[in-house]
Amino acid sequence: MNINSVKFIKSSATLKQCPPAGLPEFAFIGRSNVGKSSLINMLTGRKGLAKVSGTPGKTRLINHFLVNDSWYIVDLPGYGFAKISREERTRLAGMIEEYLLNRRTVKLIFLLVDSRLEPQKSDLDFIAGLFRLDLPFLILLTKSDKLTRNELSRNTGKYQETLEGYFSRCPVLIPCSSRTGFGKERILGETEELLKEM
Repeated sequence: MNINSVKFIKSSATLKQCPPAGLPEFAFIGRSNVGKSSLINMLTGRKGLAKVSGTPGKTRLINHFLVNDSWYIVDLPGYGFAKISREERTRLAGMIEEYLLNRRTVKLIFLLVDSRLEPQKSDLDFIAGLFRLDLPFLILLTKSDKLTRNELSRNTGKYQETLEGYFSRCPVLIPCSSRTGFGKERILGETEELLKEM
């Protein structure tokens, strides 16, 4: 898939504020500081599209980016260890849940996890929720350029074993790197296949 155009549309604090439903949406979410904004910039080829920050929890709104005038990338707030108040954490969790449950145009959720780490409790809890709600998702193993090929293979295998142990099955796992572009073709390929089915 070629991305010929992409533009920021709006940031929304609630589902009602989101752009009118209609075009297919592909949502990106993960723990705070997992590299979500960097990955979106890499996929679109626009370095400054999604705001990158070294401070976890920077994204606090639902951000819509229109791609090729025909579908949306949706940058959702991160979850996990961001140093924010309990009230704000509760608000963000509610906003994410409302969006994922009620936004009928979401075709796929890209869940980002750090390829260097063992499966984290917050990730496993989120995955459990996606399975429970029967929402379509796959997992992107970010920052894979930080590992050797053997380390990446080993960590990917561990992640698969853990998920199969917890949930009896494992979703698709795609190693990727925002720095090198590794995984870009496969991620956009998954997106293109779903768009073709519409």
